[in-house]
Amino acid sequence: MTKHEFEVAMTCEGCSGAVTKILNKLGDVKFEIDLPKKLVWIESDRDVEVLMETLKKCGKDVKYNGTK
Repeated sequence: MTKHEFEVAMTCEGCSGAVTKILNKLGDVKFEIDLPKKLVWIESDRDVEVLMETLKKCGKDVKYNGTK
């Protein structure tokens, strides 16, 4: 599985909670959230576009930083 890094404009626990809830719906992903750095790492075989669109559903600005 590829590990992707995204920058998500999260400002609080509620924001990271929303990201967690959305990513859990995908089912087949592993992820880590670093709230102070506003980073989300997702391990998945899904397309980056799918992950990006999923993250955008939380209503925050999302930027793809590449693979790690």
